[in-house]
Amino acid sequence: MSRQIITFRIGEQYLGVDIMAIREIRAWSPTTRLPHVPEYVHGVVNLRGSVLPVFDLSARLGWGVTDPTARHVIIVVQLGNQLQGLIVDAVNDIVTLTDGALQPPPNVGDDEAAIFLEGLASVDDRMVMVLSLSRLTDGTDDLEQIAA
Repeated sequence: MSRQIITFRIGEQYLGVDIMAIREIRAWSPTTRLPHVPEYVHGVVNLRGSVLPVFDLSARLGWGVTDPTARHVIIVVQLGNQLQGLIVDAVNDIVTLTDGALQPPPNVGDDEAAIFLEGLASVDDRMVMVLSLSRLTDGTDDLEQIAA
């Protein structure tokens, strides 16, 4: 059975998430910082009257903090009952992955390297890292209470 992912870019890296988790793609808008949150929590924005936590995906993946500009976008994803935003550089395409196209991350001697990945797929001669959204947001239960 095939599945669709939406691909996007952070720096020179290509990533993807399951299209069924995506609720919308928004233009960048400044966030309101919150006190005492991890570095990867960029802040919150107003999403039609609701508080939307926004994560700096680059910082969460250990690639450095993003200094967002008008060219960045926020991908709004649904995790359970919670909507969360992910800052990315650019959205690329919708891709259909066939059975067997998603390969497990290679063992490089450090489980930390692959903790946020569901797998890797080759798309148009590029490697796309498919993220596990549930692992990406583990440990953010406090933010769920803010947005409730």
